[in-house]
Amino acid sequence: MTTTITPSKSARLTGRIISILVILFALVDAIMKVFKAGPSMEGSTALGWPADQVQFIGILLLIGTILYAIPRTAILGAIIITAYLGGAVAIMVRVAQPYWFPVLFGILTWAALYLQDTGLRNMIPMRKD
Repeated sequence: MTTTITPSKSARLTGRIISILVILFALVDAIMKVFKAGPSMEGSTALGWPADQVQFIGILLLIGTILYAIPRTAILGAIIITAYLGGAVAIMVRVAQPYWFPVLFGILTWAALYLQDTGLRNMIPMRKD
């Protein structure tokens, strides 16, 4: 027998707020990379990315963010965003910079979905012992 775990209204609202923050931040980052904004280009090249690859990375993040913003494709979007953030963590470790932000951002990305999505909650149940 399986138990369906349905999120409360407050959990869904909290998840939506976190999702909006994740989406806004990722959109700003992606758009800055796609349009090759100065600060984004400087930061990316300082971390070792070739300047001609920054725009492509931004496009990948933009696709993941758009998918994340659409409820039917949000989990696929979260997977793409997580892959992007995994690369960010790897780069930060390689250049000996703090990597807590992409890790925290990834946690928030999935926490927002977990708070809203019944299917995800049922797939990964948190138990009270």
